[in-house]
Amino acid sequence: MKKYALHLLVLSHVFSVQSLKIVCTDQLERFFLAPDNVVDVLQLARLCDAPRLSLICTRMIVGDFKTISLSEGWKVMRRANPSLEQELLEFLVEVDTRRQERAKRMEEKKVYLQLYEAMEALVHICRDGCRTIGPWDQKLKGSQVVCKFPACKGIELLVRHFSACKKRVPRGCANCKRMWQLLELHSRMCSTPDTCRVPLCR
Repeated sequence: MKKYALHLLVLSHVFSVQSLKIVCTDQLERFFLAPDNVVDVLQLARLCDAPRLSLICTRMIVGDFKTISLSEGWKVMRRANPSLEQELLEFLVEVDTRRQERAKRMEEKKVYLQLYEAMEALVHICRDGCRTIGPWDQKLKGSQVVCKFPACKGIELLVRHFSACKKRVPRGCANCKRMWQLLELHSRMCSTPDTCRVPLCR
């Protein structure tokens, strides 16, 4: 099998011996595929109607395109089968586009999570108070207490800056601008503006 797997794959296809084709495909997937022969195996897999082997070869080419595109098999394939090269390049572009879109979605999700944590921390500070900052009618817990809100420390610094900044207008200071945006976002989403303790909510 190690020596004749490719030959047997062709014969299994010609004589429609499906069980032999499965064994040959499995052997080639596990023990034979390499960057220098994957293009040849891909072309053979397509001719022999072995879709699983064809898919594995395509994924291998996309995963190590830089190395495989310099191989002798790729150069021969470019001359003999330019339509296959075009198909592989289009598939590569599609995979790369999907990867970029996935990364963009992850980044957007990260931003939404940060905004959610910031708003939660803002409500927590204005309603309950935390460590060294809070409403006048709440007893503060001191700086040694560990807060369960991950964004609390950052929001505390932002609130302190906002209360003391001399340029506290929407387009005056970068930190104040963030605070204005956070207050506006909270006010748009708050479901209890009449009783909310966050400044300017109503």
